[in-house]
Amino acid sequence: LARLVLRVGRDVVVSGLGVARGVMKRRPRGEFVRVPLELRDAHGLAALAIITTVVPGTVWCELAPDCSAVLLHVFEPGDEAEFIAFFKTTYERPLLEIFG
Repeated sequence: LARLVLRVGRDVVVSGLGVARGVMKRRPRGEFVRVPLELRDAHGLAALAIITTVVPGTVWCELAPDCSAVLLHVFEPGDEAEFIAFFKTTYERPLLEIFG
């Protein structure tokens, strides 16, 4: 839990700076990305939604009715597959460990 909190704190700062740079230097570009989920626990999903919302450049848009995927709007996601892997590894996996 402590590692996840520290990671989210770091990502808030780094992403905030990245979004600010992107807005100031060029026309911002955002994309919708559907991320498949293994996490099904309601509390874990709530934590994931909060993490997603607090990190600049990501917005939680829609959770599939069966909780199998989340639709995110991402500021400059780059390669979609890499973003999905990063999101799942960095945020979903620790929450799976915490909430089972």
